[in-house]
Amino acid sequence: MKKTSTRLADGRELVYYDLRDDTVRDAVDRRPLERTVTTSEIRRDPLLGDSIAVASHRQGRTYHPPADQCPLCPSRGERLSEIPDSSYDVVVFENRFPSLAGDSGRCEVVCFTSDHDASFADLSEEQARLVLDAWTDRTSELSHLPSVEQVFCFENRGAEIGVTLGHPHGQIYAYPFTTPRTALMLRSLAAHKDATGGENLFDAVLAEELAGERVVLESERWVAFVPYAAHWPYEVHLYPKRRVPDLLGLDEAARTEFPQVYLELLRRFDRIFGEDEPPTPYIAAWHQAPFGQLEEFDGVTRDDFALHLELFTIRRTSGKLKFLAGSESGMNVFINDVPPERAAERLREVASS
Repeated sequence: MKKTSTRLADGRELVYYDLRDDTVRDAVDRRPLERTVTTSEIRRDPLLGDSIAVASHRQGRTYHPPADQCPLCPSRGERLSEIPDSSYDVVVFENRFPSLAGDSGRCEVVCFTSDHDASFADLSEEQARLVLDAWTDRTSELSHLPSVEQVFCFENRGAEIGVTLGHPHGQIYAYPFTTPRTALMLRSLAAHKDATGGENLFDAVLAEELAGERVVLESERWVAFVPYAAHWPYEVHLYPKRRVPDLLGLDEAARTEFPQVYLELLRRFDRIFGEDEPPTPYIAAWHQAPFGQLEEFDGVTRDDFALHLELFTIRRTSGKLKFLAGSESGMNVFINDVPPERAAERLREVASS
């Protein structure tokens, strides 16, 4: 992998990740952009104890542009985009309309391919590995920023999810705090460790799932399963079998094997509802240990956390979506219409021949 860092016309950082070491990236952003101004603010809820970001400048962000005006395609001729070069393998740049900025963290866009009409599932194993390497590098770089406590790499796919740009891409949020969902995991880790005399909760869950009926896909170093208490109709958790706290902890063997497993998983998601259905909308989310101090989670260290990816769709059956209504949105109590065992069975049924 070759990494080349440059600056866009308004001062934002852009990084090319290339498969070839001899690739030259010297294109200049020719757009007449003014310096980016953001108004991101973090506010803490005194009753729930969590935090929200207020980012009013995002109201003006790009919204469903036609394909020939996509800002994530390469720049060609007089058609100028966020990527100055005329081609790329993988590129990462600071979001022009970030939810988090400055002392409130940082937001980046990850373009998986220059092919506007592709999806992550269409990537080759070599391309998918390059994305993994880019995620890992960005996690390392962002973790050193003084305002960053946790790094979250994710992909939103599909208009049903709320995606406003059709080009295959994901995002990275670098939060200035430990997110509420991660904090819940850390509290559960601490309680289980205390109750069992030191047993790791992630290890216990993984061992139970490996011995059960909800495994969807398994390789030498990775396992994907539908969790016992899945929140979403089709939800899969992907774990490396050797526990590591973050993407930086993956060894070369696990990195090499990841594209095979993940691409197969994504392709199965696209087959869940049949050949005639549109591509399955999904969210793919990497959970990594925070880089900040964990004193509030008694006895828990970063090494106790288990890196894993959660992949889920909001489509519950053909032509129908799972909406978060009263119980889910009002009380955070999910009601799942698809038994996890049946979801796992279905995801096994649609394996590649």
